[in-house]
Amino acid sequence: MVAGPEALLAVDSSRSDVTVGSARGQDLRLSDRCVSRHHCVIRAGDDGLICEDLGSTNGTYIAGRRVSSAVLAPGDMITVGETRIVVETLAGVICEPLSHNERFGRVLGRSAAMRHLFALLERVAPSDASILIEGETGTGKSMLAEAIHAASPRAKLPFVVVDCASLPRNLLESELFGHERGAFTGAIVDRVGLFESANGGTILLDEIGELPIDLQPKLLRALERRVIRRIGASHAQPINIRVIAATNRDLRAAVNASTFRSDLWYRLNTVRIVLPPLRDRREDIPMLVASVYRELLGDPTAAPPADVVRPMMRADWLGNVRELRTAVERSLLGAPHTSVDPGVELEQGLPFRDAKTRASSQWEKRYLSELLIAHDGNVSAAARAGKMNRSHLSELLHRHGLASIANDVSFDDEDSRPR
Repeated sequence: MVAGPEALLAVDSSRSDVTVGSARGQDLRLSDRCVSRHHCVIRAGDDGLICEDLGSTNGTYIAGRRVSSAVLAPGDMITVGETRIVVETLAGVICEPLSHNERFGRVLGRSAAMRHLFALLERVAPSDASILIEGETGTGKSMLAEAIHAASPRAKLPFVVVDCASLPRNLLESELFGHERGAFTGAIVDRVGLFESANGGTILLDEIGELPIDLQPKLLRALERRVIRRIGASHAQPINIRVIAATNRDLRAAVNASTFRSDLWYRLNTVRIVLPPLRDRREDIPMLVASVYRELLGDPTAAPPADVVRPMMRADWLGNVRELRTAVERSLLGAPHTSVDPGVELEQGLPFRDAKTRASSQWEKRYLSELLIAHDGNVSAAARAGKMNRSHLSELLHRHGLASIANDVSFDDEDSRPR
């Protein structure tokens, strides 16, 4: 830190990401009153160090410009509130354990990222620790939760999935905790809730970020005390469960926005698992294609043709493994493969301006991905075809995390660095 209340403080970290904010539990905790509880994160990516804002109130600035995500260049200064931060990469090598296995349950992967994840899961699955699984839609969060349950001492006991996004809001408490006969109009019989159904086993709170804020204190109480009370009941009853939560959101940003309770986040975040998107582990695509291909054909010895696998290695897979599976099924039916959906994902819960910005960013990323694939990763040729300045195209590729599929991405001068 070169300015702010913690000026001259230096922090070393060997982790793959460093969180910055004013809340307890941050790797870099600041007393700056203009800094949000979970302000930003600095993480190691394939393109170098990346700074991402976590929906902070006052924003994250690099070189004087507000950013949501940016690749850091040498000498870049990060400003959060009244604090200025300089990040340096230290000399030395960090060795992290990798599993010898290329699968965990039905989840496959031979990439270093997945084998590192498997090594962690092999240690924590036999415990009763609460686990928070984060990842984009289609990365396999529910499948991984099921694999964790199967690798635990509770494997022969119930595994109950709660889809927090689809439960009716007016029946949510009854669905989770149950009710007694006569507790409310329409309660004509006793009902066992999902928590009670999972007693002895594991409960998966899928899409936990969609849980209404007014119900979160009751969930927190159940997780902390391991007791539940049916609606209308006069006494509570103990439960013995292992809790796994999954979300495609960054709950730290939801905490900043006051749509998710910080104490519930701390309770769920005992062990945090982040499933990488498929575009960040392309070396896993051949084995995933082969696995789906054999499953669909019902032939454990079948091998997908090279002309099916080759274009799939270059695709961006915004829908991740779920989209890949659909593409393999389409190829078996003889239908043409399109790796990018021409539409954009709309989020009605966002303000108009934020939704428009996000949709525009999705369209831009898809356009650039297809442009690059069409020219075999040659940035110069893609820039000419798109009638763009090459340095500007390079900047956009870095901004959208597409530099890994480019053959000759670079910056021509100092002014063209991503901000």
